[in-house]
Amino acid sequence: MVNFGKKLMADQVEEWKGYYINYKLMKKLLKQYVQQTQFGGKDREQVLKEFSRILDEQIERIVLFLLQQQGHLASRIEELREQRAALLEQHDISHVFQLREAYREVGRDLIKLLRFVDMNATGIRKILKKFDKRFGYRFTDYYVTTRANHPYSQLQQVFKQVGIVAVVGALSRNLAYLQDHEGSVLSIYDHPSVTLKDPIIDQVNHAVQKLTHATSFLQFLGQHSLIIQEDMQSGSEDLIDDESYHFMSLLLNLVNTFLYMVNTYIIVPTADDYSVSLGAAATVCGVIIGSMAVAQVFSSVYFSAWSNRSYFRPLVFSSIMLFSGNLLYALAYDLNSLTVLLIGRLLCGLGSARAVNRRYISDCVPLKLRLQASAGFVSASALGMACGPALAGLLQTKFKIYSLTFNQSTLPGWVMCIAWLVYLLWLWISFKEPGHFDKSSDSAQPSGPGRQVSANLEEGLAQPLLIGTAEIQDQNSEDNDDNEEESHNSHGPATSISSAYKLLTPSVKVQLLIYFMLKYAMEILLSESSVVTTYYFNWSTSAVAIFLAILGCTVLPVNAIVGSYVTNLFEDRQILLASEFIVLVGIIMSFRYTPHYSVPQYVLSALITFVFAEVLEGVNLSLLSRVMSSRLARGTYNGGLLSTEAGTLARVVADATITAAGYLGPDLLLNITLLPPLVICIASIVATFCTYNTLY
Repeated sequence: MVNFGKKLMADQVEEWKGYYINYKLMKKLLKQYVQQTQFGGKDREQVLKEFSRILDEQIERIVLFLLQQQGHLASRIEELREQRAALLEQHDISHVFQLREAYREVGRDLIKLLRFVDMNATGIRKILKKFDKRFGYRFTDYYVTTRANHPYSQLQQVFKQVGIVAVVGALSRNLAYLQDHEGSVLSIYDHPSVTLKDPIIDQVNHAVQKLTHATSFLQFLGQHSLIIQEDMQSGSEDLIDDESYHFMSLLLNLVNTFLYMVNTYIIVPTADDYSVSLGAAATVCGVIIGSMAVAQVFSSVYFSAWSNRSYFRPLVFSSIMLFSGNLLYALAYDLNSLTVLLIGRLLCGLGSARAVNRRYISDCVPLKLRLQASAGFVSASALGMACGPALAGLLQTKFKIYSLTFNQSTLPGWVMCIAWLVYLLWLWISFKEPGHFDKSSDSAQPSGPGRQVSANLEEGLAQPLLIGTAEIQDQNSEDNDDNEEESHNSHGPATSISSAYKLLTPSVKVQLLIYFMLKYAMEILLSESSVVTTYYFNWSTSAVAIFLAILGCTVLPVNAIVGSYVTNLFEDRQILLASEFIVLVGIIMSFRYTPHYSVPQYVLSALITFVFAEVLEGVNLSLLSRVMSSRLARGTYNGGLLSTEAGTLARVVADATITAAGYLGPDLLLNITLLPPLVICIASIVATFCTYNTLY
């Protein structure tokens, strides 16, 4: 992984060298302040004021240069506009090509300016976080609070560039006039559906989105997978060769994801009936559903480690485990054994290869296709979640073949058995193991092309946060980033869950708490839906299946709306906080306050909770990736594994809560199970307020 200090020096525009943030100077000052405060030379308040003043001066130099360059670009566009007007009046289209190239040259210079702003914005973020870590002082919170909303704030000029957006708009509009029609007057305002085909505009838009965190549907959807998208404009090459990319292998990974989600939710509408038929209480469905998540707590670790050496073997193992688990699940009815049923679900959980699916996308898909592949991963998960209950609703039949019973309880197991067997055969025939495993087989550490930038994160994109100690090494280390002050082991990947946990800052912990909360609330809603609707509304299995399928079908449309519009209007942290409040409203609405509990109340509250939990998941994972240490972006014990464990543990606890609350009777089940997510949601909102200014 390239240190930021080195990257800043390497990517600087030579003629602009004096206008970048002096990252080296800021680090030296920070080191001096650490020494001075340790020996009593200065107090923390004095250091805080001095460092703020110096950073203000750095930002002022950046902003003034930015405004100057914006003016140059605006002048060039105005000159080109006059040339374009002259050409159109004379109906001379022979020079349209040259004019278009001149506009593209302005676009290339604009991209260069956007990179300049992005590098400086990253440097500012890293210095703020470095200060916090070294001093144990909430400098970021103070600095952002006092500067961000001040009328003369120059900090906002770096992160919210109104002038640059105006230049982008002018450039796009003028290129649109020259597009396809060779000088005819085609207005982007009269024809909003017209898509600009000029590649320079795509590059400009990508740079603007990266800088402002504005996003598109694909990007927002891809955030749910938390697969890091490398900086396409950093000048770094995509190390994954197009020739080594194998589409069928990617498709097999996406199908694995789809089938696993179908497997998870296909039993939800009938789990309570199955447990009753085996002599247990209906609320034991919580244990049945949750046992798969219990096993996934362990499978996430060994699959993450296994994917360092192979993708094919873990996928084969996953398919075998899921085939065996579903077979036991189906046979448990005729064996009249709840134990066999639970063992079957545990085996299914041990076959969870979602970490492998993400790792494959990170390591084996070319950068230009990785965003689409990440969105495909999330879409496959969402479709599987919707198809699982819907498929269960279609399996409302009963017959026997020899001594085997096929009914609504056992058919999900039999159907998934066949599905995994077919998948295993397809996998064996069509999957191609990536070549980089062969090249690195003798190496102690994997050297796959995306290892150093990938994060195998559960459900569901990263600003590195790598903080060093005050240990000083040689003189040449001054040009490096945080890592130059640490030993090799201290800035390598975490080697255990405990070492990974030590790297978590308060901001990361809060985001993991939010992730735990939303997964808890969603699991309570989904897992107890069959019991609650049967008890209060006397719904049939088909009705429950339709309800759950409708909930699952909201995932993609909601993400399309949020990703295409909402994230372009508001900051991620604003959407995060608003979504938390609305999820809280949904949970409060779900409680039973009177003896009569109506269907409209249940359905409306469920929709609010589920939909805004989905919105919350997208922005939560986006923020999590930006505040998480770069040391957690690679290795077996990565930030994704911690995220996986947090979400899986939430599901386990939620399902256990359902079964435990069942002993109090079905009348109290709903309110008792809603109390924990209510408390956790309130706690997460308070924690978000406490760390709000660090999510900058």
